[in-house]
Amino acid sequence: MKSAVYPGSFDPATNGHLDIIKRASKIVDKLYVAVLDNPSKTPLFTVGERVAQLKEILKDHDNIEVRSFSGLLVDFARSVNSNIIVRGLRGVTDFSYEFQMALSNRSLDSDIETLFISADTQYLFFSSSQVKEIAYFKGNIDNMVPDIIKTELLKKLENM
Repeated sequence: MKSAVYPGSFDPATNGHLDIIKRASKIVDKLYVAVLDNPSKTPLFTVGERVAQLKEILKDHDNIEVRSFSGLLVDFARSVNSNIIVRGLRGVTDFSYEFQMALSNRSLDSDIETLFISADTQYLFFSSSQVKEIAYFKGNIDNMVPDIIKTELLKKLENM
């Protein structure tokens, strides 16, 4: 069985993330969506909230499993018996960063391969940070996130 890991902070998960997840899940038998718990960052949503949101959104996809992790990505990949890391690319700046990360991961484990999937053109122009900022200033994020994320994001920002 061929499996892959799609890591990210997913704070919040966007339609761009979901597009990469769904497309990657067609390439492998099992896709692990790995929600990063990074103690050096202060996310808007807790790891538990992000995992729960993704599980709800992806509940109808039998070959996708959502988990959280902290530490090295290669260690997480090994723990789920995967040697493929999936990364989405929006543009040249993403590629530069992701290429460096791929080389770092490969230096830590020579069996790890990184599969780059280009973002669909409709998702090229926004990131999770931009979605949060637009939502904070009451802009329209309907085409950027699923309804469940929009509802929870607006509720979270209301209480700030």
